[in-house]
Amino acid sequence: MHTSLTYVNVFGNMDVVPKTLPVIDMSAPVCCAPVAAGPMSDDDALQVALRLKALADPARVKIMSYLFSSSSGEENSSDLATVLGLTESTVSHHLSQLRRAGLVESQRRGMNVYHRPHRDAVGALCAVLDPNCCS
Repeated sequence: MHTSLTYVNVFGNMDVVPKTLPVIDMSAPVCCAPVAAGPMSDDDALQVALRLKALADPARVKIMSYLFSSSSGEENSSDLATVLGLTESTVSHHLSQLRRAGLVESQRRGMNVYHRPHRDAVGALCAVLDPNCCS
């Protein structure tokens, strides 16, 4: 259920806008026609925008870069914090945003949590933006 907010816009008209974005499942890779294929539906545009929003932070881009370049294919939160010069709580916050967007997968092993890029999801996002990017 969405709550609404009514306001008067600059033209003096009453507008009703949703107070919050709808909650959608972003755990699966984005699946829609490429942006260049023509006008997107509102739902498809929202799916793409929410994933891009998760990447719209320099720390998150650095986390993704480090995860992709990791020789082991995965890193734990503590090592990420050390390498990136961030606190573990900050890294945890950014990783939760990336997980929510389906771009990172995490697995707990004992006292540590290991993270790796969800390559299929990132690849699907790239293909939606430009189907020729990886060819």
